[in-house]
Amino acid sequence: MDMFAYLKGGEETGEGQRVAPERRVLEVGYILDTDKAGFIWEAPRQFRRNDPPAQHAKSAAMCPAVLDYESRLYEVPCPIDVQLRFKMDDNGQPQLVNLAGDKSSIRSKHLRQMVAVMARKEWRHPNRPIIQFITPYIFVADDICWMNQMPAFSHYRPAPLPGTMIGGRLPIHIWPRPMMWAFEWWEPSKDLVLRRGEPWFYLRFETDDPRRPIRMVEAEKTETLTRYMTGLNSVTNYVNRTFSLFQVAEQRRPAKLVQKKMAKG
Repeated sequence: MDMFAYLKGGEETGEGQRVAPERRVLEVGYILDTDKAGFIWEAPRQFRRNDPPAQHAKSAAMCPAVLDYESRLYEVPCPIDVQLRFKMDDNGQPQLVNLAGDKSSIRSKHLRQMVAVMARKEWRHPNRPIIQFITPYIFVADDICWMNQMPAFSHYRPAPLPGTMIGGRLPIHIWPRPMMWAFEWWEPSKDLVLRRGEPWFYLRFETDDPRRPIRMVEAEKTETLTRYMTGLNSVTNYVNRTFSLFQVAEQRRPAKLVQKKMAKG
């Protein structure tokens, strides 16, 4: 067997015939786990550029490495329009102010349910507040799959965000949980402006075979998945190193967690 066959597009049999490598598609299920305003949350979408057609064979738009990299990116759009300002109240407690006030498209009550400032002692830097948006997105896979949550680095913003998104990496085959959008506010004197529909964050998936393609499908939050997720809910309140629980999660994992949502009608 030719150990470098994967570079050649397959391996050769004894008769000199080439056999194509197995590249079975891995299905990643996404779930919108919310019982209200579900329509504001869009399905994750595969990254696409809107550039004009390439005019040269050596254009960056034709580079195989770039095309392969971007084909494996998914983006999640922002669900709301909001302009937030950070301030300290009279007691030195951090607060968020919705600058649009009564003209805001989102009511302040519901905004407070969606976003919160982390306790100051939990910030990574004493002068850089960290806020978290709660999202209803849950991602799950039945085969080995690690998901990377990353900033929307290919989306150009004329006015840059006043800080950086805090990314993360999770094994969604054993650790499916609701996602957060965490933001570290490097310049608290500047407002955080988010626009509905703009790329909010990117997702990239790692499998047991780096050539293996990904297919995103809408999945059901079944009773089996719900029971399994109760084992990892709120574990950060009890232990510091949650990754130490991965072995337990793997041992208790049911054989199948992804059940595709059937189209109605």
